[in-house]
Amino acid sequence: MKKISLLGATGSIGQQTLDVIKCHPDQFQLVAMSFGSNLELGRKAISNFSPSLVAVNDFNAYSQLKEEFQNITFTYGAEGLIEAAVISEAEIVVNAVVGSVGLLPTLKAIECKKTIALANKETLVTAGHLVTEHARIYGVDLLPVDSEHSAIFQCLQGENPKSLERLIVTASGGSFRDRKREELADVTVDEALNHPNWSMGAKITIDSATMMNKGLEVIEAHWLFDLPYEKIEVLLHKESIIHSMAEFHDRSVIAQLGSPDMRVPIQYALSYPERLPLSSTKQLNLWEVGKLHFEKADFERYRCLQFAYDSGKIGGTMPTVLNAANEEAVGAFLKGQIAFLQIEDLIDKALTKHSVISSPDLHIIQEVDKETRQFVQTLYS
Repeated sequence: MKKISLLGATGSIGQQTLDVIKCHPDQFQLVAMSFGSNLELGRKAISNFSPSLVAVNDFNAYSQLKEEFQNITFTYGAEGLIEAAVISEAEIVVNAVVGSVGLLPTLKAIECKKTIALANKETLVTAGHLVTEHARIYGVDLLPVDSEHSAIFQCLQGENPKSLERLIVTASGGSFRDRKREELADVTVDEALNHPNWSMGAKITIDSATMMNKGLEVIEAHWLFDLPYEKIEVLLHKESIIHSMAEFHDRSVIAQLGSPDMRVPIQYALSYPERLPLSSTKQLNLWEVGKLHFEKADFERYRCLQFAYDSGKIGGTMPTVLNAANEEAVGAFLKGQIAFLQIEDLIDKALTKHSVISSPDLHIIQEVDKETRQFVQTLYS
């Protein structure tokens, strides 16, 4: 029985993680969870899984839930999130929160020698050097939950990492993959959130539309698999059947395929190194799919992808700025404060303004993150 702490239980990845836990009550137990503002889903998860500790976003929710569920320990705020991450009973911490808020709980969980199932890509983008070094020092596994990184992780099982030549990260192209740039000026939030393949949260779906999501995944892949950016490529593949590929020195390419369902990589991270049945996921019949399409990524069409590669190669605090500026710009778009293409413009201005600090510690990263957000806010407020 693996005991799990789930950070971000009411988000898309969190809900699908709960589905996996529910499917295997003899394998997994939820001992702690956190969630933000969705009280309805939070209450449902508490009732269904009875975790011993629940962390919520604010004091009002804390007070309300504490009265409703008197046999459960509640906590709140940033400290509460860390409490959920380091709870002694948990062996695995699933980090499914959105944004750089997931960084500190991840570091603290690593210090407590928890296995990290990482769905929060911003953690590695913002401070990949700190997280990977922490994991090395404390002997902790970082298990990828993103479908692309899980695919690569599966492709590398039993292989010598030194024989790895190239990673090919696939991308659906997002909501606007069939539109030209000039057709994107007046797109709506609802249109951007209409992803053709995946069921994801709002922020990630917008990132998919701008291809920033893929850029962040490239940076994440750099840290997870210790490969230079020149050996990580993005390939447009609109069916989302091949989730990613690994090429080796002998030119052999190994791919991981499956129906687009996030429960598959989530369960693999939880059950690793074993595999468990997952009957709720549609079996892949390639004869039903018929054709698979591939296209080279266009860096002029998807400026955010270029921003990510450039920021990753520069390193230091530049990926921190990239992530913070993107989070603020996407948040402004979702609130109707800026147009879709202005997301790129705000990120570009933040990156251009920043003076890079080459080897930042946690304090510097947090300060740069804060300053970047404030700067971006001045651009559209």
